[in-house]
Amino acid sequence: MFRCTLSVGKKPLLQLRNAHIGRTITTSVVTNTDEKNFDRIITNGIIVTAQSRYSADVGIKDGRVTAIAKSLVRKCNDIAHTPKTHIIDAKNMLVLPGGVDSHCHIDQPSSSGGLMAGDWESATRAAAIGGTTTVIAFSTQEKGGNGVLSMVTDYHVKAAEKALIDYSFHMIVSDPTDVVLQEELPALIASGHRSIKIFMTYPKNRVDDAGILQLLDCARKHDALVCIHAENHDAIMYLTEKLVQAGLTSTKYHAWCKPPAVEREAVHRIITLAEITGAAIQIFHVTCDESAKEIRRAREERGVRVFAETCPHYLTHTANDLDAERARDGARFLCSPALRTANDHEALWRHIVCGTIDNVTSDHAPYNLGGRDGKFWAGDDAPFHLIANGAPGIQTRMPVLFSEGVSKKRIDVETFVNITSTNAAKIFGMYPQKGTIAVGSDADIVIWDPKKSVTISNDMIEDGVDYSPYDGFGVTGWPVLTLSRGRIVSEWDSETDRAKPTSRGNKPCEVLPGSGKFISRTHAGQLEMAHVVLPTPFDPVSMTVAHKTSE
Repeated sequence: MFRCTLSVGKKPLLQLRNAHIGRTITTSVVTNTDEKNFDRIITNGIIVTAQSRYSADVGIKDGRVTAIAKSLVRKCNDIAHTPKTHIIDAKNMLVLPGGVDSHCHIDQPSSSGGLMAGDWESATRAAAIGGTTTVIAFSTQEKGGNGVLSMVTDYHVKAAEKALIDYSFHMIVSDPTDVVLQEELPALIASGHRSIKIFMTYPKNRVDDAGILQLLDCARKHDALVCIHAENHDAIMYLTEKLVQAGLTSTKYHAWCKPPAVEREAVHRIITLAEITGAAIQIFHVTCDESAKEIRRAREERGVRVFAETCPHYLTHTANDLDAERARDGARFLCSPALRTANDHEALWRHIVCGTIDNVTSDHAPYNLGGRDGKFWAGDDAPFHLIANGAPGIQTRMPVLFSEGVSKKRIDVETFVNITSTNAAKIFGMYPQKGTIAVGSDADIVIWDPKKSVTISNDMIEDGVDYSPYDGFGVTGWPVLTLSRGRIVSEWDSETDRAKPTSRGNKPCEVLPGSGKFISRTHAGQLEMAHVVLPTPFDPVSMTVAHKTSE
């Protein structure tokens, strides 16, 4: 297992506190509990949270955890279904909080050409099979189009009709008009949409520094978190133009137009803008040691309120995967920022252990390889810059991370829970309703077989995409049962190595499309950070001047 070797400065690192969402949470032991008081009991398993692991039973009633105790099931030789209580025997299994995937694109217009495959039903079904029980997707806004409010409304309708698990939205803002900044965003933030997404690149979505400062100002004023795709747009355009002029247009050169330098510069710049405004930010999909060091330095040395995430593909694949004879083979791994090196993999694992990287998300971007509306919307011979960016991964996120992290002893299982569930729930204002197993929390629970070996194949992926970057990838550790608010949303069939149909014979579905619900989130996550540190006594958001007290 990695040990933290990065130096720690004088200022404390950001801390995540256990704030509450309108309910009382306790992990006190419950005794003398009649099993008839529960809809379901999980017994014989090892409960794992971000803080600890222990043997106990979990009692579930009306979609919530209502008891955690040593023995909720009466001693008997044969654990079976009682007339009113369903007993889940988790012997030799881990009992984990359902995953929280805070970065996935579902049924969303593309900013780089093409149409996304699948819909809310296929994406959330795949998520549940992979152990995820809550997703945060995106509502979009393009320049010169509608405001933010109408797009958020449209996405609510799409998700409400088809989602099988619970969900929320980040609001992509590409055109920060006065109406958006002064009317729409404040109202949406107050109604539980507590995060804004901005792009520093892509022509359709890019926001310049002046617009970014306005959005950071608005977010801090109304207590929202700003999430950033950080790459230097002009540098990418310059390098792309030069590569195309030189005739270097295969998928291999995607990584050449997006080297670590364009990410590192943008990360440094967005951190600086956040420092000037005092806003809280999360930098999405950190890919390299250089960017992670910028983030850690800003936290430790200057007290900047910055979080970071990465994705499984930046821990498992490299830029070499783009170098393929067939464009369609290289395009499987064409995403932005670009894939890096094996050395960056190991550096990112160290940053996970040290807490620089707070959570790991899928960045699920589901474009088909085949057809005329997916990756190759611009034609079979499209140059790298006209191939749709992104890769699917909503179902494979947790199995890949468990196998590469826990099974290979890079991290412990508590850290796995933290980076796949707890930290995202805390950062984005859903904890402890989501992200833990505690009395009062939603019964979003995954039964995990830590020893089960599976070779991933695309035909076991149910996200509606015609390929997976993990096709043929072997993993150790697999989710065998997933509960969403106490209801079985996915169950793995060990004989077929596939998810069982959601209804079998006369057994009705417990979770149907539309069963998921919108999670209204609290103030900018439960962030226990150092107080806002500004570079001068002047606070540009409140427009006040801090006066030093006499000593």
